[in-house]
Amino acid sequence: MDLPPSAAGRPALTASDLPPAVRDHLLSRTGAAEPASGYLYDPAAAIRRATELRTALPDWARICYAVKANSYPPLVHALAPYVDGFEVASAAEATLARHVQATLDGHLPSADSTTRDDGRLMVAAGPAKTERLLHRLVDLDVDLVNVESALELHRLQVVADRLDRRVDVALRVNPQAVSVSGALTMGGSATQFGIPEAEVPNVLRLAATLPRLRVVGFHVHVVGNNLDAAAHAAYVAWCLDWSRRTAEAYGLALRFVDVGGGLGVPFGGEQPFDVKEFGSRLADLAPPPDCRVLFEPGRYLVTDAGWYAAEVVDVKQTYGTWFVVLRGGINHFQLPTSWDIPHRFAVLPVADWPHPYPRPEVRDQPVTVVGELCTTEDTLARDVTVTAVRAGDQIVFPMAGSYGWEFAMPSFLSHPPATRTLLPSPPLTSPDPLR
Repeated sequence: MDLPPSAAGRPALTASDLPPAVRDHLLSRTGAAEPASGYLYDPAAAIRRATELRTALPDWARICYAVKANSYPPLVHALAPYVDGFEVASAAEATLARHVQATLDGHLPSADSTTRDDGRLMVAAGPAKTERLLHRLVDLDVDLVNVESALELHRLQVVADRLDRRVDVALRVNPQAVSVSGALTMGGSATQFGIPEAEVPNVLRLAATLPRLRVVGFHVHVVGNNLDAAAHAAYVAWCLDWSRRTAEAYGLALRFVDVGGGLGVPFGGEQPFDVKEFGSRLADLAPPPDCRVLFEPGRYLVTDAGWYAAEVVDVKQTYGTWFVVLRGGINHFQLPTSWDIPHRFAVLPVADWPHPYPRPEVRDQPVTVVGELCTTEDTLARDVTVTAVRAGDQIVFPMAGSYGWEFAMPSFLSHPPATRTLLPSPPLTSPDPLR
């Protein structure tokens, strides 16, 4: 595990950089006997992002929220009417998705709607699918299983035969080369994901011998957190062209092309992903008739909908470095150790100090923000200049709505888990969540 890169003295965000409702809610929880530490989510922010993406995409596109990005049930429930379904990678995620979808009836368009899938699509992805997991997915009537290998096809055939079901599958393809890049690379190189492009013909021939399975498409997910809208549109065009040509060559009825996620957010202050430009370029594409093109955004939908806030337990100087020690850390919020950028934070001052002992503080100095674990790896930010921070204040990390709690390591030292709370939102006025 790497430490976050040094911020080289760049200033922290200010409390005024936080939305007023977020500031008010976080300040309302101070004064408890135990220091506070946890996540605050704004479902309205996720809904706005989903609505913007839906508006930009062509009618042939479907949005399946990647539950792995944030599986907090109240947030998933809030987002569900604004997406076409879910991408899941475990039995727990699949169970949550089906439970959420079962509650949607009063929030969806009429039954005669033909342009969308009424929020009920469920697509299963991920490596290392065991027979037990596949059994649960098939039992939950998953719409599509993205298969990662020849062995997985055999396992799925056994499960489908046991349950007396016909299962639709898409082969996950690892292309020989890709022209899009991002913070994470999962295709175009040696990774554990998918079937190498050159081996696809052999796997298709195998699938044709398995009577319970029907290959209905392809899944290509090669990059994470890409900020180049033009490059991502070109990647989608390649996926559609390759899938069409391969389906024609092997006599497949192409019903799904799953282009994965990968739409980026600017953690490092870069230019944001231009979703309007992306949609404009996709409008020139024409998938085959009756073929649904699936997008699986996770990070893109929920990153800006979350904040991680932790109370300062101590402020201390050691050999010339000021440390701000939190009640929390990578056991709650490991994301800052995963990106080669300084994840910015704000200091939220708290006036009350209901203790009989002195209140340590530091002013106008660079600080390193660390957590409560017994390892130097428990570091969330380095060399960030603060105007002032005191014990009892809160350190607040925006852009914590994706891969926050889900990506943390909560069992190390067995400290209390992070709290998770929804920011109360005013009633939404949109009468038609699904376009």
